[in-house]
Amino acid sequence: MIKMLEEAVRKVQALPLEMQEQAARMLLAYAGDEEPILKLTAEEEADLIEAQAEMRRGEFATDAEVEAVFAQYRR
Repeated sequence: MIKMLEEAVRKVQALPLEMQEQAARMLLAYAGDEEPILKLTAEEEADLIEAQAEMRRGEFATDAEVEAVFAQYRR
């Protein structure tokens, strides 16, 4: 194992367990593990499929619509 990877493992070991699990999943996914990093609910998957279909159809928010959303969160 190269030094950089050893250092990364040491640092990850110092993280809370939940973060260690997330880091392990990312590393396994990068190494070719078939397990997805993120598991979507059925509703989230349906929303994603619909969003992808909208993108293929070229249905994007206008600049004015985007600005209206951002304006709600500005102070």
